[in-house]
Amino acid sequence: MAEKRATVTCPECGQRETFDKLARARAFIETHRSETGHEATWELHRLSPGVERAGDDAGVCGRPECTTEDSPLYLGDDANVCD
Repeated sequence: MAEKRATVTCPECGQRETFDKLARARAFIETHRSETGHEATWELHRLSPGVERAGDDAGVCGRPECTTEDSPLYLGDDANVCD
C-alpha cells in the first residue's frame, strides 16, 4: 500500500479524502472547488527530504535553529511565513 502524502478536508461539507500523490490531492481540490464552490484545504503528511531541507535553509519556519544562513535559499529574518 502506498504511503499517504496528503489529506484534503472541506470544512463546508465535511468531505475528507486521503491521497498517496500530491498531484491527485491538488486535482481533487480543484475539482471540488469547481463543482461545489467550496474551498477545501489540505494537510501534507510528508515532504521529500530535499523539499524539507530547502524550506529549512530558506528559513521559512522562522525559527533560527532551523535556518542555514550560508545557503543561497536563505530568505533572511523577514521570512517568518509560519508565524
